[in-house]
Amino acid sequence: MKKLLVAITCLLFAASVQAQELPNTQIKNVRSGKKVAFNESFTKGKVTLISFWATWCIPCKREIKNMGLKMNEWHKEADFEYMTISVDKSEAEGLVRTYAISQGWKFNYFIDANSDLMRSLSFQNVPYTMIIDKNGKVAFTHSGYEDGGETEIFEKVKELAKK
Repeated sequence: MKKLLVAITCLLFAASVQAQELPNTQIKNVRSGKKVAFNESFTKGKVTLISFWATWCIPCKREIKNMGLKMNEWHKEADFEYMTISVDKSEAEGLVRTYAISQGWKFNYFIDANSDLMRSLSFQNVPYTMIIDKNGKVAFTHSGYEDGGETEIFEKVKELAKK
């Protein structure tokens, strides 16, 4: 009986997390300099892949670089958006901009300078990957990165883009 209650409690908790509305926490588009609410930073009706990262995080940079190398190929297979959100302090905004430009990023990149979004989404470490489904709900999250892990993440993107 205890196991059943624990299982039901876990399922209800998981359902409440997935059903939770995305926060309207402000993030800054580093390219344009404009602030936007997180829940309005992506196109409704389209799957969005988000990489949370920091300039000091080597695995984060490797993940974004590896995804970037595959982005053209991936866009042929699935209709989705990609964006990054730096969790660096506001003083590092110049570093974020310089790094993005040096890497030739064509996608949107934001900064969560006070870690308000990070706190509202309840994660503590980067790299952190999130997929938002077409309905604007969190469909998948993943913490950490190992080379090749981007392929598994893209499989989730393709699956969600087909729905």
